[in-house]
Amino acid sequence: MSSYQSLEELIEGAGEQPAAETKVLLASLRPREVAIALEASPPKIRRVIWELLDEEVRQKTLQHLNDDVRSEFLDAMNAAQLAAAAEEMDTDDLADILQQLPATLTIQVLEQLSSRDRSRVEAVLSYPEDSAGGLMNTDMLTVRPRHPLELVLRYLRLHKDIPATTDALIVVNSLDEYVGLLPFSKLLTTDPTVTVREVMDGDAPAVHVLQTDTDVARIFSERDLISAPVVDDQGRLVGRITIDDVVDVIIEDANEAVFAQAGLDGDEDLFAPIHRAFQGRTVWLGINLITAIFAAAVINLFEDTIVKVVALAVLMPVVASMGGIAGTQTLTLVVRGQSLGQVNRKNIYWLLNREFVVALLNGLLWASLVAVAAAALFQDALLGGVIAVALLITMVVAALAGALLPGLLRRMRIDPAIAGGVVLTTITDVTGFFVFLGMATWAYG
Repeated sequence: MSSYQSLEELIEGAGEQPAAETKVLLASLRPREVAIALEASPPKIRRVIWELLDEEVRQKTLQHLNDDVRSEFLDAMNAAQLAAAAEEMDTDDLADILQQLPATLTIQVLEQLSSRDRSRVEAVLSYPEDSAGGLMNTDMLTVRPRHPLELVLRYLRLHKDIPATTDALIVVNSLDEYVGLLPFSKLLTTDPTVTVREVMDGDAPAVHVLQTDTDVARIFSERDLISAPVVDDQGRLVGRITIDDVVDVIIEDANEAVFAQAGLDGDEDLFAPIHRAFQGRTVWLGINLITAIFAAAVINLFEDTIVKVVALAVLMPVVASMGGIAGTQTLTLVVRGQSLGQVNRKNIYWLLNREFVVALLNGLLWASLVAVAAAALFQDALLGGVIAVALLITMVVAALAGALLPGLLRRMRIDPAIAGGVVLTTITDVTGFFVFLGMATWAYG
């Protein structure tokens, strides 16, 4: 039976079939798959599954849950249980969990860790969560340049195991400054009498501890890395980032990009209780209401014109919708370009010019078609001319706004993926309604 089938059976049968059968199904799943089952279950079933898990499996499962679901179980755990779970986690995963806890409980958990583990976790906690320092793991293997490979091999055999996703040893000098990497492929295939310095890769890139997690993901993608050392301002080695953490960043960023357009948290629990779902969504609904009222106020300025020419009310959504789509297309491209490091001050003006021309051409095309259709439908050539000009202006303004907004919002320390859509909608709606109704007022006197 595939793991997918086991997950489906577990979710469908939990709470209905005997506990012994559910435990058998749980035993066949890996911790990450158990986490998927928990996230895909309503609260009642979720609690049943959690109670049937062995303590060791619970500890391993915690690090795979998204923040919203994990907090549900963390609330019911004490410091001793959390400290026990910490033994099953990588440093970066434990740091993520501790950041979700109240400060007093975090201190209690840290006090129960060994001095070595506590110093490692505190090192990660000292950096921003979305930085390389917050993403790194301090569990790594280092060697010195002067050592012969034979000595390095003996050194490795002294370890019962090596850190997961280790594809190379990190080479440092006596001051713990990063020097290069010794790939396992070279270590295993080179004459063991050769020194590390002779075969190491001195050009292998290191990541600065304060680089953003998005930058780290881009570096891994561009260089096809499995792991990368992390260094501080002095070039000293402070940790290591592995591909599994980068994949989590990529998935998290993708979720945020999709959910942010609807004003939702990327970690929102699909089966969260009603009150939590209500609290999480009401803020953005309120913001959207404010922008809608603003647009309605613009329409109200031209009430007499709308009463006089009723067709305007029919055509207003066309102007706003076309402007909104044109702006969203540009906004999406620029936000994506920023996240990939493709947009900067040197090329933004070229991009702005390109988007202006594209919007102008699209505006001319669709304004002409809509003008002909409106004139024919309402037997009013003047109305066709009004909506044509309004469409052209609105689509151009929307495209320019979509190109400029991400940069402006970032300067204001606002995530354009979250706020860009709301601001852009306000701009396109207000511009479209004001230009369309204003021109109609002038044209129809």
